[in-house]
Amino acid sequence: MAFELSGLTGKVAVVTGAGRLRGIGRMVAIELARGGCDVVLTGTGRPADQYPDDEKAVGWKDIESVADEVRAFGRKALPIVASVAEESGVNAVLEQTLATFGRADFLVNNAASGRGNDRVAVVDLDVSEWMRVINVNLHGTFLMSRAFAQQMVKQGDGGAIVNISSIAGKALPPRATAYAASKAGIQALTAGMAVELAPMGIRVNALCPGFVDTSRMDVEGVTHDDRVAQAAERNPLRRAADGQEIGTMTAFLCSDQGNYINGQSINVNGGSFVAH
Repeated sequence: MAFELSGLTGKVAVVTGAGRLRGIGRMVAIELARGGCDVVLTGTGRPADQYPDDEKAVGWKDIESVADEVRAFGRKALPIVASVAEESGVNAVLEQTLATFGRADFLVNNAASGRGNDRVAVVDLDVSEWMRVINVNLHGTFLMSRAFAQQMVKQGDGGAIVNISSIAGKALPPRATAYAASKAGIQALTAGMAVELAPMGIRVNALCPGFVDTSRMDVEGVTHDDRVAQAAERNPLRRAADGQEIGTMTAFLCSDQGNYINGQSINVNGGSFVAH
């Protein structure tokens, strides 16, 4: 008999930042749907003219396309355009989730700010760039976690929160300080909430990916194949991740089989960074 995760069927999962064709959020949503979850998908409502070429080539429709993939597993999907960095946006996600499904069992905080002018030395970092990164990555994770944890407590039958952090929050590289600080903050938030919510049966963990082949990692002037090859050369497993690894780990942490894992920030990076 094949091994199967249990405890996912019929549950409602909320996945933020889930609209990109090459994105961790999409892969998380797919794996949770495969396991039996109905899925709420949030995105920022990107204009189609800002889609990368691979999305334009296939007629991608952001969270609507991911919603179609969730439904292909026979599950329900609710796509919502909202900013997780604003309390009003978070409240709208919660309200629409409850109006449609009546509950929320799992939350995956994946929404993240894109690479921008934050990748500079701290002395050259504009305050607006610092706030852009912190507001989405850390503040948004806090707002979503607080709102949905309150709902899970009201429901009274537990739940799980998975925060998508990064090995940058442990390696703390230079010239990416806003990003690294936001991801380290997510790990601290994870640890604190895990202890506070455990008595209510709500587990909180973080995943720390290394290089994942997503559209956020595209660099102007470097081809996709070259970028992936460079990442593979630096990884002990000699390959880049495609996001499914993060999706399967998320599903495991939400499942019955992951029900004794709490308060951890788990590296999922092929061994490129091994410190804990």
